[in-house]
Amino acid sequence: MMKNFLTLLLLAVLWSCGAPTLTEEQTESEDTATTAAESDTGDFVWQTEKFADLGILRYKIPGFEKLSTQQKALVYYLTQAGLAGRDIMYDQNYRHNLNIRRALDKIVQDYKGDKSTSDWNNFMEYTKRVWFSNGIHHHYSNDKFTPKFSQAYFEGLLKDVGATVEPEAMKAIFDANFDNKKVNLDVKKGLVEGSAVNFYGPNVTTSDVENYYKKIMKKGDERPISYGLNSQLIKLGSGKLAEKVYSADGMYGAAIREIIKWLEKAKTVAENDKQAKAFDHLIEYYRTGNLKAWDDYNVAWCGTKEGDIDYINGFVEVYNDPMGYSGSYETIVEITDFDASARMKVLADNAQWFEDNSTIMDEHKKKNVTGVSYKVVTVAGEAGDASPSTPIGVNLPNANWIRKEHGSKSVSLGNIIAAYNSASGPGMLSEFANDEEEIERIRKYGELGDKMGTALHEVIGHASGQINPGVGTPKETLKSYASTIEEARADIIALYFIMDQKMVDLGLIPSLDVAKAEYDGYISNGLMKQLRRLEPGKDIEESHMRNRQLIAAWVYEKGQKDNVISKEVRDGKTYFNINDYDKLRKLFGDLLIDLQRLTSEGDYEAGKNLVEKYGVKVDQALHKEVLERTKKLDLPAYRGFINPELVAVTDDNGKITDVKVNYPTDFTQQMLDYAKKYSFLPDYN
Repeated sequence: MMKNFLTLLLLAVLWSCGAPTLTEEQTESEDTATTAAESDTGDFVWQTEKFADLGILRYKIPGFEKLSTQQKALVYYLTQAGLAGRDIMYDQNYRHNLNIRRALDKIVQDYKGDKSTSDWNNFMEYTKRVWFSNGIHHHYSNDKFTPKFSQAYFEGLLKDVGATVEPEAMKAIFDANFDNKKVNLDVKKGLVEGSAVNFYGPNVTTSDVENYYKKIMKKGDERPISYGLNSQLIKLGSGKLAEKVYSADGMYGAAIREIIKWLEKAKTVAENDKQAKAFDHLIEYYRTGNLKAWDDYNVAWCGTKEGDIDYINGFVEVYNDPMGYSGSYETIVEITDFDASARMKVLADNAQWFEDNSTIMDEHKKKNVTGVSYKVVTVAGEAGDASPSTPIGVNLPNANWIRKEHGSKSVSLGNIIAAYNSASGPGMLSEFANDEEEIERIRKYGELGDKMGTALHEVIGHASGQINPGVGTPKETLKSYASTIEEARADIIALYFIMDQKMVDLGLIPSLDVAKAEYDGYISNGLMKQLRRLEPGKDIEESHMRNRQLIAAWVYEKGQKDNVISKEVRDGKTYFNINDYDKLRKLFGDLLIDLQRLTSEGDYEAGKNLVEKYGVKVDQALHKEVLERTKKLDLPAYRGFINPELVAVTDDNGKITDVKVNYPTDFTQQMLDYAKKYSFLPDYN
């Protein structure tokens, strides 16, 4: 009876609260858009507009009014700290982004001319795309946007409002071949040389970066600092390489000093001493740029598991660096959803069982899985790399030695997923599912399967396995393939274990039909649906997309002998049908062995060959078909959010007595408001 009650309670919480789908640091999954509720409840407007391939949504902060005044103040201060660094993300993405964005902002704010023309509409679409992606390159494909208006028209707008754009920035906007890829992962073009991202100065080459970090890294260091995480590597006039460190008195200093100001205020209303101590370390890190202080902060932050308020703040994920060193500025402010999180604790409490029963080699298993925690949280504000396009699940810190010794925190952004669900429709499922049995199973179990898959990915996947002694970090050994392989490793662990009877025994899923629904959705997405996000003729470059195709293509090929997955064509449309779920699970387990082995041993060639063979190349005929089939559905390929507005109410002494929440509906107005309130940096270039 108790197990059945837990199952029913878990299902109720998951369906009502929402949880993330698929992967860490990833926008909504394709399956979220196909299995979610078809209509909104109440009068809240979830989607406000669509343009290009983008949809703009809003999210609620349920339960905010129940927080104490002190907690509301803490959320407010943390949100302001996050927004204070907004400019940093633009500059990290591209050296001319700030100059371009400020010109666009001024034109939108001040232009009094004719706004009924197609040129103006095209200008506004371009501007909104820049706002959405924190720069002139697509947030996901990394390709540069192509303006649908002429340079002459743009120059006329600039003249009208008295704005200027630097000559090279103008070239960046209108010359299609200049700095055309934000992050290039094609080693033939040079990872650094072919990338426009601003983590490396002019004339710095891929070999420069490799040699620089090889020289300064300490061999055999079991607790290495996160080399290069908070710096731009430049070449001096003498040819010597040096790091421009992000700190209060260094690069991005004006914005960082503003971040520190708000973090100091946050410390005054910390919920407990551990949280206050973590703030001390974070402030010290921002002041000095010392990466040892960053490690101290992460250790302290991992230990702050009490309280209702948590946050992510710093230079965090390295996906935007083709070399995998420098972290993008990112902040998320979180309020714990205690009811939903209690259910997820079941996974964390059984982490050692999953490790012990994994298919990976015994020498690659952890003897003691430490401190894995998983929470469903309500987002109160986001900035930097997390906004407007937001992750749906996060697992931090990234340093392997900290995760091993002090554990990690995994969170799913419950209210973000709830917003996705409320704004979605059923079109993709009906279009790509093989038959009615698959459709009904995904309708019944697909959302729960996605959520449990993500929980396994974050809590078990990223915490599993260990690096062999003396082998460097995946960033050092697997280089540009590290992110793809790590995401594939976590995904494959989730896929393997969701089909385990243990999941039913723990009361986490009612039956293995949930796993079958997850398998159906994953294979269809990895081989077909995600291709709608690519332009015709393109290969896959984004790490998460590579990861999903790698897994789906590998098991499809390896299972052909036993017809595990069949490819079927009916009326000119392609479908993939899973014929044997148990054999498919066995294939997932086999791939897990390979992924963990090359990770543990740092086998670059094996990792490169695996990703290049299965994760990169696209079947162009199938891609064309997918684009034709999805075009008629009129669904945005990507979606992001307008943030709620937190308004502090203060007394005569400036002390916060309450914080009110407004829900803006105008994406353009929020971008203009942010430009006025949170522009602290000069135009670096």
